[in-house]
Amino acid sequence: MTMQIIRNARIIDGSRDRATDSQDIVIENGIFQEVSDKVSLQCDNEIDAKDHYVMPGLIDCHVHVIATTADLKANADLPNSLLAYRMMALMKNMISRGFTTVRDLGGADVGIVDAIEEGLLVAPRLVICGKALSQTGGHTDYRGRYNPRSVDYYRDQIGAMGRIVDGVDDLRRACREEIKGGANFIKLMANGGVSSPTDPIGFLGFSVAELEAAVEEASNAETYVAGHLYTDEAINRALDAGVYSIEHANLIKRETARRVAEKGAVVVPTNITYELLGTRGADFGLPPESIAKVADVRDAGLEALSMLHEEGVLMGYGSDLLGGMQQYQSGEFPLRGRFLPAHDVIRSATLDAAKVMRMEGQIGCIAEGAHADLIMVRSNPLDDLSVLDGQGEHINAIMKDGRFVKTI
Repeated sequence: MTMQIIRNARIIDGSRDRATDSQDIVIENGIFQEVSDKVSLQCDNEIDAKDHYVMPGLIDCHVHVIATTADLKANADLPNSLLAYRMMALMKNMISRGFTTVRDLGGADVGIVDAIEEGLLVAPRLVICGKALSQTGGHTDYRGRYNPRSVDYYRDQIGAMGRIVDGVDDLRRACREEIKGGANFIKLMANGGVSSPTDPIGFLGFSVAELEAAVEEASNAETYVAGHLYTDEAINRALDAGVYSIEHANLIKRETARRVAEKGAVVVPTNITYELLGTRGADFGLPPESIAKVADVRDAGLEALSMLHEEGVLMGYGSDLLGGMQQYQSGEFPLRGRFLPAHDVIRSATLDAAKVMRMEGQIGCIAEGAHADLIMVRSNPLDDLSVLDGQGEHINAIMKDGRFVKTI
């Protein structure tokens, strides 16, 4: 790959409330090689960014690339071939919005990761947990009360977000199988959820012994556990067991937020999904029993943002959208901006998102040695976060691994 130099870049990465002074950025072999006030090197491939703000490629810490409809039971029954093509379209749209890395929280497998790495599809870098793990009747058990189908049916369905495991031994085996299959981390459904039929929000998923077993298996493999968690009780159980990444956390209380920060755990709020589920869930195929649960978490999640920020909790950007709602992935930016400073919101999708994913220094920054992922915008997002909203129409250039997906 030839050398590229981006000159006169005013960089915004969320580390402060203003852009840097003009910087030159040297890129070679898909990596940022140098970032400095003035680069003396010359090359044939130079871009003048004087009329743009340059940002690291955006990171979404909570997506479901296989969720092509909000009715996840129906999604699990779709043919694998159809799911594969729909998933390709979803991921192409994600990178078109400036997201160059996404973390999938249930469903995507290593084959999709390899296809992206081989350049077979235009998509963000994909970090996966494989199938999310749920107990019988928990979140991702979409069979409902009247479906007698064995859970084994769903093992080979791309559209199935999770797999059902019960007991410490089965849970250990499932963790080992997912890691063997290419999972970068483990996902546990440790609380009830909106989209599944038989688990109220307050439902506690897995025994403490099962939670601890999963954390031990992840630790043995030098990785971590992310937990689907809403209620204060469930979050505290998870923290006791050593769960690192708290997904959602809508009903968390201040004392528990303080405990999250003290333990060095992280939270990934996903409020845009509840905004949409509460107002348009039926339009996107969400079953009535799921719509009825949304009110339990929608307003509380927004109120929790300020409290988590005040207690110093590291928060990653997350959308968690399903099916047709995924077009609103970037809506989390202005939504959080109602409660948090703009640079903190941006940092949640750059520097802090990289920390959440334990990829600090590799993504989410424009610095020597990191993947050459970036976006360019004409308007300053620190003044107006809506610049990052929409379908990428305000983003003039997108680069992933040193290659432009969209050029100015």
